[in-house]
Amino acid sequence: MPQSQAVTLVSTGQDTRITRFRLFLLGTLTLMFMLAQAAIALATPESLAPLAEKISPSVVNITTTTVIEGRTGPQGIVPKGSPFEDFFRDFQDRNRNRNGDGDGDRPRRSSALGSGFVISEDGYVVTNNHVIEGADEILIEFFSGQELPAKVIGTDKNTDIALLKVETDKPLPFVNFGDSDAARVGDWVMAMGNPLGQGFSVSAGIVSARNRALSGTYDDYIQTDAAINRGNSGGPLFNMDGDVVGVNTAILSPNGGSIGIGFSMASNVVSRVVDQLKEYGETRRGWLGVRIQDVTDDVAEAMGLDKAAGALITDVPDGPAKEAGLLAGDVIIAFDGVDVADTRALVRQVGNTTVGKAVRVVVYREGGTQTVLVTLGRREEAERAVPATMDGGDPDVKEKQILGLTLSLLSDDMRSEMGLPENMQGLLVMAVDESTEAFEKGFRPGDVITEAGQQKVKSFSDLDDRIDEAKEAGRKSLLLLVRRAGEPRFVALGLDG
Repeated sequence: MPQSQAVTLVSTGQDTRITRFRLFLLGTLTLMFMLAQAAIALATPESLAPLAEKISPSVVNITTTTVIEGRTGPQGIVPKGSPFEDFFRDFQDRNRNRNGDGDGDRPRRSSALGSGFVISEDGYVVTNNHVIEGADEILIEFFSGQELPAKVIGTDKNTDIALLKVETDKPLPFVNFGDSDAARVGDWVMAMGNPLGQGFSVSAGIVSARNRALSGTYDDYIQTDAAINRGNSGGPLFNMDGDVVGVNTAILSPNGGSIGIGFSMASNVVSRVVDQLKEYGETRRGWLGVRIQDVTDDVAEAMGLDKAAGALITDVPDGPAKEAGLLAGDVIIAFDGVDVADTRALVRQVGNTTVGKAVRVVVYREGGTQTVLVTLGRREEAERAVPATMDGGDPDVKEKQILGLTLSLLSDDMRSEMGLPENMQGLLVMAVDESTEAFEKGFRPGDVITEAGQQKVKSFSDLDDRIDEAKEAGRKSLLLLVRRAGEPRFVALGLDG
């Protein structure tokens, strides 16, 4: 009997320890679940009201007024010269007389709406250039209902940004620019503005994509599904800290309304522009002075590059690059210590660099790399680039078919007829076989080949020599510099044709 009791006591002790362990495990899981729920609650707040209340006083509605000259005839009703023109002019004259004293010919005032936001307590306001462009009067309405006139400090059409200023005796509530590079796809964002004239309207969404390019040279847009409509232009896109990470600029829509694809110019671009507008009243972007194109796979192979990256120089007009010794055919692979991915990246980096700064430009040239020191000019002051001309001459005008192209040497009559510089030399494309790679690569009659293998072409023998050299080097294509209407571009043409 005692033996049996002992066994029973031991068994009961084991059950107690197991029960305690299970309770501990259950408690731990419950705690982890509660912590996870708390983390989710922090990531996605139940309400955006606190953030909206915080930022609303710094967001403004913008009303612009433009004076439009009155019409003196039936413009827009019938085509000029139409037999009905006199009839409609008489009709308008009767209406003007009926209204009194010809009010139809008086200037009219047209109004437009937009959004903006205050960036300093002394009254600097950021909006889109297209919101205020051509306006005669600009009126800023604050969240409090106060209205103040604004003047334009400066504008930048390239990024569609304008800086305004209002005069006030009291400090204004304002917001700060955030780091747009830190915005991740999937992050929550909030847009605020004056959509369709409704005023101080809030919409929320996420960052849908980064680094979008629309049509501008310096584009760096954040794509968002936060509702953006007409009137939102110039308004801010906020992160959850209440910092501005973008300026709402454009929408993609088949009907003019929001379909969840909106674009905001990244704040890191805007803040640089605003700083320059505030200091100078205009932008001052760096200027390298080259024409460039992307390095494609076939161009990289033809030049012996390891990968298709960098910016290929197609022309070097008078300017900083020419003075420093950069050449057409160089591939810029690094600028001011930063690797160059493509032409877009280079243009943006050069534009963001201080005017007058001496920068190191690393180029790939003739199978190796070289570093060139270039002192940047100012893009806004740069003269229009004039296409470089070629030296030398050759009286031979017979035609020859090479690589799917029917070529001829340039004659004086050809240069005159085509409006080419008198000393330009090269091979004129007379015809292109549409079944060949040359046609697929865009060659057309009237193109002029001025270089092959990054060496000038003055005769058919020059081109033949370059083809032979490329084949001996084991290359499958030859890099040609082609000019059309004075504009240069490099094309890698296969040697199997």
